[in-house]
This record gives sequence, structure tokens and C-alpha cells, in this order.
Amino acid sequence: MAGKTIRRLQELPSTHLLGTGTPMCAGCGGLEILHEIYDILGPKTVFTNAAGCMSLLSVYPYTPFRGSWLYTAMASAPAAAQGIRDALDILLEKKRIPPGDDLQVITLTGDGSAYGMGLSATSAAMDRNLDFIYLCYDNEGYGNTGQQYSSATPHAALTATSRTSHGYPGYKKDLFSIWAAHRPAYVATVIGAEPLDLAQKVEALQELQGPRLLIGLAPCPTGWGFDPSLTVKIGRLAVETGIWPLKEYRDDRTVHTRIVRHRKPVEEYLQLQDRFRHLFEPERNNREIALIQARIDQYWSKAIDADT
Repeated sequence: MAGKTIRRLQELPSTHLLGTGTPMCAGCGGLEILHEIYDILGPKTVFTNAAGCMSLLSVYPYTPFRGSWLYTAMASAPAAAQGIRDALDILLEKKRIPPGDDLQVITLTGDGSAYGMGLSATSAAMDRNLDFIYLCYDNEGYGNTGQQYSSATPHAALTATSRTSHGYPGYKKDLFSIWAAHRPAYVATVIGAEPLDLAQKVEALQELQGPRLLIGLAPCPTGWGFDPSLTVKIGRLAVETGIWPLKEYRDDRTVHTRIVRHRKPVEEYLQLQDRFRHLFEPERNNREIALIQARIDQYWSKAIDADT
């Protein structure tokens, strides 16, 4: 499988790639994920793009996509996907377009929509067994409006709306489990810093029909506070520390696609980001760091038992 995926990536024509002149932040982890996914899906796609960071991909009347793109309000991208999928199915049924002209319908949102404002529409789309791909780039806050906290913000992170000395007091919502509870065709977590794992999951979901969902952790230099050159390093540390589990759900079963048995201390990930600097300066907060580490260790203790 790995060899097949690598060969396919090497053989992709350049016309599959997004344009290079997009006005996005340097080092954007969300754009990194989108590049890698679009390289595989190709131009026979139509995106419903909820309001968010990726709205900046469009400079009217152009977008960097070789296929089609539709801007929607933050809460309604899955509803727009339903309308497009219905229209395509009617055109196919009436033979107004040949099967070869069918398009993959993809919803593209940030975590503000996926975890919060658009969750109701996504749940309803899964209830209707909508045949679509949902891609969430999760930068753990409302990144397009100043990095206010969202339901995806991790515990203790500083945001524009949680600036106390302790950071965000809540905990990141488990969106993977919420989606899996709907029993869709496929759910997976991905990250741009692990492109082979990501490519294998995109290939796997292309073989299925129904709701197929990808949650991609998107390191954000401007919102998290790190140099853009560190995007890949921080992405890898998210996996190596266990803070971002790579896993997939299909056929009523969740499997971790990478189990790191010798995980690095979570502080190696935290201390590279300004949003967690208060945990180390002016005094080290051993209690809070230990709490974050303990939650990760507890998760993996259960996950390894479940996978073996």
C-alpha cells in the first residue's frame, strides 16, 4: 500500500496542484494539509468552503483550485454540499452529464465550524448518509479573526479571549468520537507532517461512499506563536508526544494508524509555542505540565489496550 501511494504521488501531473500565489500566512499547517490532499483528489472536485482562514484562498473571481469552489457561511457548508450532490445526481440520472464528468463533493472548514457552528449541519448530513468528503483544518481557534478560543482549543493555551495567567481553562472537544458515533463510512485524523499516513487515508476514503471525514491538525504560526520554519517540526512533535493521535474509524472499529510506544515528553511540543510560554516563564508550572502529560498518558494506556 505504501509503495502504491508513493508511486501515485510521484506520477501526479502538476495541474493537480493548487496555485502558488495564495495570500495565506507563511507556514500555514492547514494549507500544507490541503495541498497534500488536493494532489491526490485532483481537479474533478467541487469544494464548499465555510467562512474561515481558507476563504482567503479566493481572490475574486479566481481561486487556486483547478476544479470548482463555492463560498458558504460558517454553519452551512455541509448543507451546500447536499445541494451540489443532489444536483449532480439528478444530472447523472437524466444523462445530462456522463459518469466521467461526475465530481467529488468536498466540504472544507476550520475548527470553528467543524467543532461548533457547523456541527449541527454536519450531523444532519451524516444522518442523511450524504456522499461527501469533509475536511477540517484544525488550528485550535478562530484563526481568521484573531485566534479566539474554540471548542478545539487545548487546555492551558493562551488565546485572544483567554488571556489569564492560566490560559484556556477548558479541554479540547473529542470531535473524532462525536463523528464516529454517527457511524459514517469513514473518519480519520491526519497531519501534513506525516504525508504518507495522510495519503493512505485519502486513498482509503476514495474507495468508499457516504460521509467521509478527515480532521487535520493545522499548526498555526500566527495563532500559536512560532516561527513558520517550525511548522513541520511542531507537527511531528504533536504525533511523537502523543498529543495528536493518528487513527481511523471504519466498519464500526477505530484503529490507530501509528502507535508511538516511546513518546517524547509533551513539554517538547509545548515549549516551542508562545501560547504555552506561561507554563515555563517566568516560573515553570510543573503541576499544569504534569496534568497535560497525565491526560496524554491515560489516553494512550487505553488506546494501546484497545488496539492489541
